[in-house]
Amino acid sequence: MQFFDSLDKTLRNKLEKLGLLSDFDLILHLPLRYEDETQLTAISELAPGSSAQVEGIVVGQEVLGRPRRQLICRINDDTGMLGLRFFNFYTSQLTTWSPGVRLRVLGEVRAGFHGLEMVHPKCRVVRDSMALATTFTPVYSTIAGLSQRTLVRVINQTFEWLRDQRLVQELLPDKFLLACQLPSFEKSLSLLHHPPATVPIASLQQRTHPAWRRVKFDELLAQQLSLRSHYQQRHSQRAPVLSLQINLPKKLLEVLPFDLTEAQHRVAAEISKDLAQPHPMQRLLQGDVGSGKTVVAALAALQAIESGYQVAVMAPTEILAEQHFKKLSQWLLPLGIMIAWLSGSQKKSERNQALEKVASGTALLVIGTHALFQESVQFKQLGLIIIDEQHRFGVGQRLALRMKSGEGEITPHQLMMSATPIPRTLSMSYFADLDVSVIDQLPPGRSSVITRLIDNHRRAEVITRIREACEAGRQAYWVCPLIEESDVLQLKTAIEIHETLSQIFSELNIALIHGRLSSHEKSEIMAEFSQGTIHLLVATTVIEVGVDVPNASLMIIEHAERMGLSQLHQLRGRIGRGSAVGVCILLYQQPLSELARKRLQIIFEHHDGFEIARQDLLLRGPGEFLGTRQSGVPLLRFADLEEDVDLLEMARDVAEEMLHSYPDAAQCLMQRWLGKREDYLRA
Repeated sequence: MQFFDSLDKTLRNKLEKLGLLSDFDLILHLPLRYEDETQLTAISELAPGSSAQVEGIVVGQEVLGRPRRQLICRINDDTGMLGLRFFNFYTSQLTTWSPGVRLRVLGEVRAGFHGLEMVHPKCRVVRDSMALATTFTPVYSTIAGLSQRTLVRVINQTFEWLRDQRLVQELLPDKFLLACQLPSFEKSLSLLHHPPATVPIASLQQRTHPAWRRVKFDELLAQQLSLRSHYQQRHSQRAPVLSLQINLPKKLLEVLPFDLTEAQHRVAAEISKDLAQPHPMQRLLQGDVGSGKTVVAALAALQAIESGYQVAVMAPTEILAEQHFKKLSQWLLPLGIMIAWLSGSQKKSERNQALEKVASGTALLVIGTHALFQESVQFKQLGLIIIDEQHRFGVGQRLALRMKSGEGEITPHQLMMSATPIPRTLSMSYFADLDVSVIDQLPPGRSSVITRLIDNHRRAEVITRIREACEAGRQAYWVCPLIEESDVLQLKTAIEIHETLSQIFSELNIALIHGRLSSHEKSEIMAEFSQGTIHLLVATTVIEVGVDVPNASLMIIEHAERMGLSQLHQLRGRIGRGSAVGVCILLYQQPLSELARKRLQIIFEHHDGFEIARQDLLLRGPGEFLGTRQSGVPLLRFADLEEDVDLLEMARDVAEEMLHSYPDAAQCLMQRWLGKREDYLRA
């Protein structure tokens, strides 16, 4: 039984729209900010830009009709005059706030045409001996039709009911409270909902007060407990034990035309050791653009194949999946390994042949897009799943592939790769259920791409650059902007640029590639570009990930101010893969928003993907950084990953010990904070 269930159904529906589904959701719906109604300020002491509470007698009132209908009141407190301006008002307020009435008003002060004023302040008529508030006034986020007064009442009633039922009890053992110097949970919540006037209001607004730190700690701890418990559950599952005594990886290393870096050897050993364990690996392989993740994945695949299991490689786009197919075929076919290709655009006969090879176990390596986890795909013995650009797949999609083991109780190992580096704090929080390997070293000979910021008015210089590069025997990309609102506009832009450049460079072979072409058409264009037949490739962002043409040394990105940091970094990583130094020109158009200016400055100043990702996290916050496909993950409401890293580190350490020594308290704490959302963290 919950107090929430006893509420009026209409009210419950409104609360549910706010995401409040239980008693603990209500008492953890903490104030956005606080108003100080505990003291009065003299009008003579007011300053523009400050917020204050003032009391005075209405000495004037008028309704203006132009430039728009508005009510103007003037109050006096014997030290000065203050204007009150209302654009929305009821006729009854003309009587309520008539001259001679004493008003208590709270709002932000600004300089008006006739002196200081407040626009739409909070107003109350002062009755005889109306006392000032003794606590700061909380202001909660709400929705239309749900007033602050109703929300405050329901939160207070719920808190009292939970107290009476002894359900707000302390769940953290004393040893952790002392070690982390945290106040009790109940006192912290009580203070945040009803802060006494003795508390510095800045510490409440900035969320640095010990009560706020306790709430943030519990939130982080619940997240850590959920992810780490999932990590432990996974270790109790059975997975194929893939032998370390194998020859195929050694054979591949012998025939490769390059040597692995120390970082590649290190992460390959970490993955290999995991694959030999009897529980499923779930490892994230991070590496900057061009760091050599694919060859590390190939070594892992060979370990699984030689142990008698099949391997699935899934990529988010057909271009990237086909790139993997070509590269892995080049490496593995000489070793006698049958590879199957599955995509949504295949002919039915080709697809049926591939499905047969997968089901019979003839195809040991299966490469494809989302087509890999459709119902018609059945593996004989799936031992390892490799997911490239894992953040581009939804939680449900990844789980669907994991369920295709074909061995009943056996769970396949899973290796996820990402060229979008994940900042340390994000990795510690949202990826705490994964083991992480990082390739933090680029192969020898890979130099940083030179980045240039050029105003759109200087396009003539860019044209000259392209001509020089192509005359020198190199190739170039011209990338068109991502216009999220309209694929049609994006395509139109790409077509127009292709036509314009074709007229300017009549001597060059210029091609256009975009998402609306068939897979066959895209493959043909990319093949011609790889062979050097096409000099200049006009492209939408379909070439963002995985495309590898060593002779392409120049990239122009149109309207770079419209793109995100991760996307710009990915695109820039497509060039400079050969002997020539890569140059990336970011064309931008004025005026720039403050956010766009910061993005361009970051991509210009930094080449390290991890630093770019860290700056991106600061700009956008974890919700946007993780992307809409990760919306199943409950994001942090109170803790800030950059400012509260000390709390995150403490929560991580406490979570391990609580799961081991205080499992019941750990379970209650997860239920308190996550409730029905706890399952989202099992991706």
